[in-house]
Amino acid sequence: MSSLVSLLDRAAGGGRLTFDEGVRLYNDADIHDLGAAAHARRMQLYPTNVVTYVIDTTINYTNVCNVHCTFCAFFRPENHKEGYTMSHDTVLERVKYAADQGATQIMIQGGVNPELGIDWFETLFDRVRREYPDVDIHSLSVSEIVGLAHVEQIGIHDVLSRLKAAGMKSLPGAGAEILVERVRKRISARKVKPHEWLDVMRVAQTLGMPTTATMMFGSIETAEERIEHMHVLRELQDETGGFTAFIPWYYVPFKTPLRGREATGLEYLRVLAVSRLYLDNFPHLQASWLTPGLKMGQMALFYGCDDMGGTIIEERVVHDAGSTNEATRRDLESLIVKAGFTPVIRDTYWNTRNDIALATAV
Repeated sequence: MSSLVSLLDRAAGGGRLTFDEGVRLYNDADIHDLGAAAHARRMQLYPTNVVTYVIDTTINYTNVCNVHCTFCAFFRPENHKEGYTMSHDTVLERVKYAADQGATQIMIQGGVNPELGIDWFETLFDRVRREYPDVDIHSLSVSEIVGLAHVEQIGIHDVLSRLKAAGMKSLPGAGAEILVERVRKRISARKVKPHEWLDVMRVAQTLGMPTTATMMFGSIETAEERIEHMHVLRELQDETGGFTAFIPWYYVPFKTPLRGREATGLEYLRVLAVSRLYLDNFPHLQASWLTPGLKMGQMALFYGCDDMGGTIIEERVVHDAGSTNEATRRDLESLIVKAGFTPVIRDTYWNTRNDIALATAV
């Protein structure tokens, strides 16, 4: 059996870990050694001092949802008095607000609302594309895509093709949670199965739509199941090469039916470091500061992350679960600079945006 030191050295150099080796590092490696290896790998991939971020917003256009995940405090079932669906004009007002602040990435995401057909989204995306041509529509989730396929009684390929034609350029990784069937049955029994999530991503990537991958950890999954989640993502990335980034974030339990405990900062850093080492074929690892907070987001830059994520001008799902973290462009840039790195604005596809001035970091 290889020593932990030799495993860390191999992974830091880009060598592939087996499933059992990934579990062993997760369970047994010292957190500082993990961080050092992950940071070494990050610096090998990106030897400059640059840390990127994107100016973006998340517009939660409806909270009506027929999936009813137990970890979600945002959704309302059909016909609930607190349910809402924004008009297209209201969504466009929010797009304008974000675009006026320099946003280049627009995430339009909500519940799986069976009252909305694909034409609702085609009309909306077409308006966003025409009225705000400088923003990228990086929107919806796998659950929403599958929901539209059910409503319209058409295939996933047809749904994504039509949405792409309407202006949706890329697909976020939302809705993955933990891609293990045991976990899905416990926390989101009505949600798409792991193989369905992977199939939707495969189709999107085949259509030339870049995608991200996420992991919501800290609910009921084991360490082995966290590595299993990374493993199936790595296998699909081997096949398609279509994922641009991995974004792990931890579950906020305070106002959800599932409840439970909040993950610790050390647990967050351990997940990040192992992600950077295990996902050897993923180009970027993003610090999701929204749940652990800005200070932990800053620490993430030394545990494998090369990207600080987005400004997230507007967001309700995590907020409704009990998170109170917010950040301006100045906040993110200041964190990056004070950690010893150089902030650079990017777009959805990791193209640097030299045409957008920094907000003065310190």
